[in-house]
Amino acid sequence: MISRSTLSSVAAGLLVLLAALLSACLPALGASGPWQQTETVEGRLVAAVDGAGSLDSIPLGLHLKMKPGWKTYWRSPGDAGLPPQLAWDGSANLAGTEMRWPAPHRFTLFGIETFGYDGEVVFPIAARPAAPGQALDLRASVDLLVCSDICVPQRLDLTLALPEGPASSAGADANLIARFASRVPGDGAASGLSIESVQAAGKSLRVVATARDPFVDPDLFVEAGDGTAFGAPRIDFADGDRRIAVTLPVTGEPSALEGMPVTLTLVDGLRAMERAATVEAPGAGQTGDAAGLAAMLGFALVGGLLLNLMPCVLPVLSLKLLSVVSHGGSAPREIRAGFLASAAGILFSFLVLAGAAVALKLTGSAVGWGIQFQQPLFLVFMVVLVTVFAANLWGLFEIPLPRAIADAAVGGHGGHAPSLRGHFATGALATLLATPCSAPFLGTAVGFALARGPLEIVAVFLALGLGLALPFLAVAAFPRLAARLPRPGRWMVALRRVLGGALALTGVWLLSVLAVQIGPAAALAVGALMVAVVLALAVRRRLPGRIRFAGGVAAALLAVAAFGMPMALDRPASQAAAATDAEWVPFDRAAIAEQVAAGRTVFVDVTATWCITCQANKRLVLSRDPVAGRLFGGAVVPMQADWTRPDDRIAAYLAEHGRYGIPFNMVYGPGAPEGIALPELLTEAAVLAALDRAG
Repeated sequence: MISRSTLSSVAAGLLVLLAALLSACLPALGASGPWQQTETVEGRLVAAVDGAGSLDSIPLGLHLKMKPGWKTYWRSPGDAGLPPQLAWDGSANLAGTEMRWPAPHRFTLFGIETFGYDGEVVFPIAARPAAPGQALDLRASVDLLVCSDICVPQRLDLTLALPEGPASSAGADANLIARFASRVPGDGAASGLSIESVQAAGKSLRVVATARDPFVDPDLFVEAGDGTAFGAPRIDFADGDRRIAVTLPVTGEPSALEGMPVTLTLVDGLRAMERAATVEAPGAGQTGDAAGLAAMLGFALVGGLLLNLMPCVLPVLSLKLLSVVSHGGSAPREIRAGFLASAAGILFSFLVLAGAAVALKLTGSAVGWGIQFQQPLFLVFMVVLVTVFAANLWGLFEIPLPRAIADAAVGGHGGHAPSLRGHFATGALATLLATPCSAPFLGTAVGFALARGPLEIVAVFLALGLGLALPFLAVAAFPRLAARLPRPGRWMVALRRVLGGALALTGVWLLSVLAVQIGPAAALAVGALMVAVVLALAVRRRLPGRIRFAGGVAAALLAVAAFGMPMALDRPASQAAAATDAEWVPFDRAAIAEQVAAGRTVFVDVTATWCITCQANKRLVLSRDPVAGRLFGGAVVPMQADWTRPDDRIAAYLAEHGRYGIPFNMVYGPGAPEGIALPELLTEAAVLAALDRAG
């Protein structure tokens, strides 16, 4: 028989084993205090980390759950109510706290407007230890006014003990705090909201606001310094529900609104923004809007001009150079006409891009600067185009039809001056090869345009095109600059061969981008077909009589066959997405808030293989010390968003920040939970300063 003591030992062992299994299966929770409960509300303190670590600021939360039918109040409760009050008397190792307020809801009862929360709410709190690295013992007395048909004051005495040890993420509690921290109104960049004007309108306040995505259920809360109260808003929608005009009547004693400082909190579902403003006189905002558009047009003009200096435009300089040289000794009238035609090609191409952007936006599709380079068929088209241009520069076109096509594309054959169609096509090609780059000022201007209506998009894109065309217009204005160049001659044959080689290198770069999207095998197949096109054109020159036509047909068929390679040999998108550099963490929008809540710094790099400016930033700044040492030394989470192929998550992330082109870099951390945006062209000083500020 088995003795009773043996059975007791076995039972105890099974209980220990069961407890271990249960602890292994349960989700990780942070250092959370016990619940305190009344008849109307229950609450507790929670932390986003398991230990104090060495953090100077520890992310906490006041977690409240109201019983059904009850509510509590925001920092500005409205016509009645009181906000929650916290006292930290009796806490150990606590130097101070800062509480933030998630966006509130509006409650209307018998014409009384109040603002607050029902159901569940977490108030994010940043606690500063007096001695970082030591345990934190918190005691909070929370005074609440909880209301339904009646109002009942409540007090909760809450505690939380945070031990010494690593400040690792606290799982479910960290996610809970991060979820409500994301509802704390920011400046509007992340939420896609913007307040355009704040004006007095008689005895009412009129606020005009815009949104990147259409408004669904907007509301506006106004806090006035002298206690002026406002009634329920009347909201008028316009521009496809992307623009609203909110009118709030003044209640109680009338006040002079003009010049009054106010704090505005705009809420639409889960997105919100906050802005301090001064009430302007009626009509003042219209001048501000016009001034803002004028400033953005200036940015666009400068950004377009700077595109001439960006690395992605350098390959087309061969065509520009050939165009200038071919004018040597020409009459000023011919020179002016040629360069005006090139400028017209640039402006026409930007008008086409603007029209495409407007159409995509109206259909709700993702829109951005350079997104056509995400499409394999477009890349194949560009590879075929530069191959044909290079073959023309090498003198491989001899028969009338290809010569006519080449003349329309690169401007003639041999030593003849380009036609006006050739100059026009040169400007169009310059525009196509410029779109993978985002020059300084360009990103700001494009973001402004794509967040607004069709008229603004067309105006900004035309200003960009005018900036890119300015060098052509300058030569058109002073044609004697080109007339003084040497006259065309035999020396141009050697020059054409060199410039054809430059275009061939452009084709190699385009193939490298294609390899990332559809795989090396398909890209190599396209490259082999282009080599075959050039060989077919070269052999065709040596064929007698009518047989030459067969060589041209063979070259055309080989070029057409290249367009089938992306469909025949495309690799799965999952494999292409796995091409993120090994040093980088794949982009995860939700993980950013979790990492910041745990006290870490996150560096986000939105990049693409087709973005030459991105690659220049990587090689010149991000991959070199001391920046590389900071990014990959373990103290920073380097997160890469590869936009080489279309990705709705990345497009939405860019749109959150009012950006529609890359490169785009953001730095997040305890010191900058909303993020710090970096310039398009990175510098070592800018990156290190942002990392220091965020951390």
